[in-house]
Amino acid sequence: MNTSTFSNIFPQSKSLIGMIHVQALPGTPQNHLTVAEIAAQAVKEAKILADNGMQSIMLENMHDVPYLNRHVGPEIISALTRVCSDVRGITDLPLGLQILAGANQAALSVAQASELQFIRAEGFVFGHMADEGLLQSDAGELLRFRRKIGAESIQIFTDIKKKHSSHALTSDVSLEDTVEAAEFFLSDGVIITGTHTGKPVNQEELSRVYASAQLPVLVGSGVAPTGLSEIFHTADAFIVGSYFKHDGNWKHDPDPQRIEALVQARERLLS
Repeated sequence: MNTSTFSNIFPQSKSLIGMIHVQALPGTPQNHLTVAEIAAQAVKEAKILADNGMQSIMLENMHDVPYLNRHVGPEIISALTRVCSDVRGITDLPLGLQILAGANQAALSVAQASELQFIRAEGFVFGHMADEGLLQSDAGELLRFRRKIGAESIQIFTDIKKKHSSHALTSDVSLEDTVEAAEFFLSDGVIITGTHTGKPVNQEELSRVYASAQLPVLVGSGVAPTGLSEIFHTADAFIVGSYFKHDGNWKHDPDPQRIEALVQARERLLS
């Protein structure tokens, strides 16, 4: 049984979760920094996010293109443990991690070693065709692994019919039914996205999921001050990865002015 809860991790209602896109890690095609330099950059970005009002931070190895399917090497796991531990050392905000693509057991291992509170897991229920090839569901293996390593305090938030993927294999399974399957397989929360990075969610689909889900619902793409009011009351938290970067480009550093605009938009909607 998971010993943590969504409200324990996110005591502030409608939390904004700021994404750090960790620089390319050792062994990946675009790597050009040492692990120490990568960690220093992540710490710099975390301070900007924390100092400008984000309620939580998540890290992701998005610069590691092209991604491996499910299994990453020890060089990635060890480097991310260093990066996440350094970020943990400078903030008390709730921290999470995603390791692409679908390296969910590795993410749990890093999260436990680095004292993070949650991971983002793709491919939890129902297989789908991703950029990296067929991603088969891993709920059974993942939750058994969490129990095995004693990481039950770490919550697992699961993407549902995630972006950058084809879902033709499950075209006869509705979004709501997919969420219900995730609930049955003991997900701690579901993440709804648009079709690609930075693309907004389908508001009608999000509303239907929020009305039927028994789990926390997170929005995982396309969050910006414009349009936030239209999804604010049909989600429990918002993962932001592109908007608050300079020029709205996920590859750039965080822009304090954009962060402030998003934080203020949230505060107005809460008031």
